[in-house]
Amino acid sequence: WTVVPDFTHHAHSASLSAVAVNNRYVVTGSRDETIQIYDMKKKIEHGALLQHNGTITCLEFYGTAHLLSGAEDGLICIWNTKRWECLKSIKAHKGQVTSLSIHPSGKLALSVGTDKTLRTWNLVEGRSAFIKNLKQNAHIIKWSPDGERYVTVITNKVDIYKLDTASITGTITTEKRISSLRFITDSILAIAGDDEIIRFYSCDSQKCLCEFKAHENRIKDIYSFEREGQYVIVTASSDGYIKMWNLDLNKIKDVPSLLCEVNTKARLTCLAVWLNRASETKENSDKAATSPQANEDEKSSIVRRKKLCQTGKSDKTTKRKRKITPEKQKLEAPLPKKKKKQNSS
Repeated sequence: WTVVPDFTHHAHSASLSAVAVNNRYVVTGSRDETIQIYDMKKKIEHGALLQHNGTITCLEFYGTAHLLSGAEDGLICIWNTKRWECLKSIKAHKGQVTSLSIHPSGKLALSVGTDKTLRTWNLVEGRSAFIKNLKQNAHIIKWSPDGERYVTVITNKVDIYKLDTASITGTITTEKRISSLRFITDSILAIAGDDEIIRFYSCDSQKCLCEFKAHENRIKDIYSFEREGQYVIVTASSDGYIKMWNLDLNKIKDVPSLLCEVNTKARLTCLAVWLNRASETKENSDKAATSPQANEDEKSSIVRRKKLCQTGKSDKTTKRKRKITPEKQKLEAPLPKKKKKQNSS
């Protein structure tokens, strides 16, 4: 496993505060109040979204068609990723929006803000569905992959809620502030924060299954993906290192093994992993046409071709190129005009 810079761009005039990916785009939010779009298939800057007034605090894609953004101005914006237009701008919180999460069904979203509320949004109708008052400001909210539960993080405390009752079923407390949280499975949580340690917890028993020191400084973000039955944890720290770990769920109590690490020589603030699913599909179909022995030989090398927030060499078919419609190119120039339209609406 190796990590090499593949596409680098000076994206913003201030530090990055949020990043999100779907199968084609990477979007970054910043303290400069803008959202920048990058086309990872073409490896080019695609444009900017200028709807918010305030630091962009959270970004999340749903599928290939929609993006939700939240910011310090208290707004949640719903974007169409085909034309990159703002479908709806919701005044979500009286204070700042600190975190949002979209239900796996795409029909609901949850958000938390500095007004000490947890709000449920009906995304089908674009309106508020439920408001729950919290005792303190939560700074992270996250759905489980199956959508049966969700968690909120308040400083160093994780509250686990069940969807059908909307009540707390358990609480996990750590010694120091939690900066990032990730569901590895429906019932296993990875938690990281200011004490350089990653901990895996069971949502059912709230017991710590495993813990290990991952970095020399606070961990700012944690991400995970599954490939060929292998779970990979990716961590980014203020010490400038990105590290990738192999997690064996059958031996969850064992410390994950380090696959690779890279010193970016930057103070990292957020992380996302872009998975080039299109090339994976092509590789798998090519393998199917080869002999069984070649199929086995290719398995390990394909796993190693995973790239972090970047893609490999372009091996797309002409059919894929034809799918990139002209309206995508039209968007890059007239973005300021679109802002006027959004303001008037």
